[in-house]
Amino acid sequence: MPRPSARRTDMDFYIILGLAPGASGADIKRAYRRLARRYHPGINPGDRAAETYFGRISEAYETLVDPDRRRAYDASGGQPVEETGPTFEFTGFDFSTIVQGAEAATFTELFADVLNAAGGAEGVRPEAGADLHSALTVSFEDAMRGVDRQVIVTRQDVCGACGGAGQVRTHEARCAPCHGTGKVRWARGHMVFTKACAACQGAGRQRSQRCAPCTGLGRVVRSDAVPVAVPPGAIDGMRLRIPDRGHVGRHGGRSGDLYVTVHVQPHPQFQRNGDDLHVVTSIGVHEAVLGARIDVPSLEGPVKLRVPPGTQAGQRFRMQGRGAPNPAGGGRGDLIVEARIVLPQVVDERSKDLIREFGKLYGERRNADF
Repeated sequence: MPRPSARRTDMDFYIILGLAPGASGADIKRAYRRLARRYHPGINPGDRAAETYFGRISEAYETLVDPDRRRAYDASGGQPVEETGPTFEFTGFDFSTIVQGAEAATFTELFADVLNAAGGAEGVRPEAGADLHSALTVSFEDAMRGVDRQVIVTRQDVCGACGGAGQVRTHEARCAPCHGTGKVRWARGHMVFTKACAACQGAGRQRSQRCAPCTGLGRVVRSDAVPVAVPPGAIDGMRLRIPDRGHVGRHGGRSGDLYVTVHVQPHPQFQRNGDDLHVVTSIGVHEAVLGARIDVPSLEGPVKLRVPPGTQAGQRFRMQGRGAPNPAGGGRGDLIVEARIVLPQVVDERSKDLIREFGKLYGERRNADF
């Protein structure tokens, strides 16, 4: 595309965008996107040179991306084409209502990175804090009845010296870049965008001295003792959520959560199956044959269980409501008692004679059954 040679190089739109005269429309868009990321006022707050150059970049792009204006620009020997018309403010406007299809995609592609880098058209977006994870080991007994414990976590928290502002309250003055309004406006051609002032974070006031304890970040790292309420009936491996005890959020965002994994130590007697507890108890031969009332272990201590005559080895008995509490508060499971018959050590002759007599009677009765 031929152009006259007499140009002002400081206002040559091709030179500003770093393009050759024959650059395509796609080349123009790529060059604008690259330069906007570098010189956008939201990325360079208070830099007047960057702001001025960004205005030139915007003007160059607006002229060269439009075929008619580009032809007029080239024909004029590189002089900017004057245009009259209103200036529109697009703060918070939904462009999809007026720009459709490929044009909408092009607009979004060009401006998404710029607006996001500047904190968006309406200002800095809140960011939620990250979650934290910890673990806690409790005994079986504590898990069954519930217990209050503490875990030590290291987390990012709001700086107490500056209240999260990043600057100490030595004195306050009206923010110069936004003139105390908390918002700044920047133009691209006929479009005017409004965003939160980066210098004062939208407050309209500036504090002059950076906070030393947090080095201006507004956050500090500290170790906290966080109380953890382990519910009755806690299950090994269950995870407890403690809201807002993770890392603190940014720009007004909520804090993260703390997740505590509970590890329950095994018990020498009880085995858990859901909300039921299983225990094995020993009984003598005479108790198994004749029946008896025996003591069996439970969460509350020894309880009585009636063993009926003729109890077999491995036979199980269910004691309702004697099991583990449901951690969600849904009552208790059962205690399952398994009988284990213990044979006596027979050493004296009288005991042997009794066993022989018992065996003789049992054998005769067994033969009679057949």
